[in-house]
Amino acid sequence: MSYSAAESVYREVKELILSGELPGGDLISEGEIAARMSCSRTPVREAFLRLEAEGWMRLYPKRGALVVPVADGEAEHVVDARRLLETHAVRAVTSAPPAREQLERTLRASLDKQRELAERGDVGGFSGADADFHRNIVAAGGNPLLDTFYAGLRERQRRMTARSVARDPAQLQKIIADHAHLVDLVAAGDADAFDEALEVHMREVHGLGGGRL
Repeated sequence: MSYSAAESVYREVKELILSGELPGGDLISEGEIAARMSCSRTPVREAFLRLEAEGWMRLYPKRGALVVPVADGEAEHVVDARRLLETHAVRAVTSAPPAREQLERTLRASLDKQRELAERGDVGGFSGADADFHRNIVAAGGNPLLDTFYAGLRERQRRMTARSVARDPAQLQKIIADHAHLVDLVAAGDADAFDEALEVHMREVHGLGGGRL
């Protein structure tokens, strides 16, 4: 599939933001991105306007574009919503062994992919695999409305994970170990223990401290 120049710039710059390569707080110019992507400033300007409309950038005439940092309290809200949706899904599959077994297989395959990406040091790819791991859990619950809602959290989750790994690269292996534990709890059909482990996992990865939400 081919994209317009503006669409291509939009996708690439957004990926740089979500992967953490363009961190929140960075001020970038149209010229920098145009040179990086070997294009004119016109598609860059269009892409920046679209990213501003989505809340990823704030434009300052003659100064550049600020990559909007993760807002105060955003991580707490994202974690809270994710925990509710994922635990609900696990409770749904505990009474349906075939669905639970299928979810376990899907998650173990995801773990293999995460290990491969971590070994390569591909933080952007890893943050995507991490988000997909958790979305697979929600999808297994069989509620398409909740799955669609969770999809809206995926980009925020990716960015938060990339930021956490950039802050502490050791998080890669910790996330994988936590995910392996969560898969074991899914396999055991222990939704209560899953809920507790998921909360600890997310709060530690995103530096939110202890205690229940």
